[in-house]
Amino acid sequence: MALLELQGIVAGYVEGIDILNGVNLGVARGTVTGVIGPNGAGKSTLLKTIFGFLSPRSGRIVLDGREVQGLAPHELKRAGIGYVPQGANIFPQLTVHENLELGAWVFRHDRARVASMLERAYDAFPRLREKRRLRATVLSGGEAKMLSVAKELVTDPRLLLVDEPSAGLAPRIADRVYDRLREVQAGGVTILLVDQNITKAVEVSDYLYMLEIGRVRREGPRQDFADQLREIIRDALLGA
Repeated sequence: MALLELQGIVAGYVEGIDILNGVNLGVARGTVTGVIGPNGAGKSTLLKTIFGFLSPRSGRIVLDGREVQGLAPHELKRAGIGYVPQGANIFPQLTVHENLELGAWVFRHDRARVASMLERAYDAFPRLREKRRLRATVLSGGEAKMLSVAKELVTDPRLLLVDEPSAGLAPRIADRVYDRLREVQAGGVTILLVDQNITKAVEVSDYLYMLEIGRVRREGPRQDFADQLREIIRDALLGA
């Protein structure tokens, strides 16, 4: 059984205008599943719908056998889903440590558990440990993105939703972020990754979906996409 299944998901921001048009998608446990496609295909909307910012008009979202469509984001967080949006989702005037504490806010009454969560986050992101007492404003773009990821990981999610991890980052810094995501996946976290960096998405994902106009146009294991990478990049960029 897949950890996450989407069955016939229809969703949008304005009544009568659907961005997602019957999306079927599965995310196997312990894998990185990539979602690529042209701008406006519905990739970010997909993650927002899974995380409860949008309620689907129809369809089912099933997490580990339990239907979760309609749950609020804080309920989904408790159920084991973390969400890293585009950009750096941090509080710049707070210290690195304070940002991580906010990530664990839903468990704030269990201080021992929070302390353990923070320690694991620092083990996963040693650079953040070095800067734990500094305000987040001093972080580089790559460090800020890593803090955004770490802030979600402190709750020990089963599933991490990541939207455009390389947006605005230099290639060398982006590579570090992707390396960290693969390490997180190796540690047992399942990842659903939305990415405009098609080449990197194919490289790090175990299985991929291509969305176009709110529908799954193609899907398959990494090798299928790697073998047709030139054609896929053209289609994803042009929507051809």
